[in-house]
Amino acid sequence: MSPTQITYSVGLFVLAAICEIGGGWLVWQWLRESRGVVLGIFGAAILILYGVIPTFQPAHFGRVYAAYGGFFIVLSLLWGWMLDGNVPDIFDTIGAGIALLGVSVIMYWPR
Repeated sequence: MSPTQITYSVGLFVLAAICEIGGGWLVWQWLRESRGVVLGIFGAAILILYGVIPTFQPAHFGRVYAAYGGFFIVLSLLWGWMLDGNVPDIFDTIGAGIALLGVSVIMYWPR
């Protein structure tokens, strides 16, 4: 994969994670925090986008979704930190680094 293809792929992973985490967070706000059904509907619509975005990845389904898990881990921790104030501890950080290493091997290691 060229650096341009990797950048495109990483961008898609980040966009998908923002849609999944953001949509899920809005549904959480609706159901767990009683913040209104409009947030739940908006969250559900964003979750549909999450299902579409990975189809633009250059690899097959299994590889894309396996690698996506690493991005989900990292961005979930960042989301919780930025929006809910839950600061990741050292073990969260180590685990996230291991997850990104796994993503790199699964998705971008030359074959």
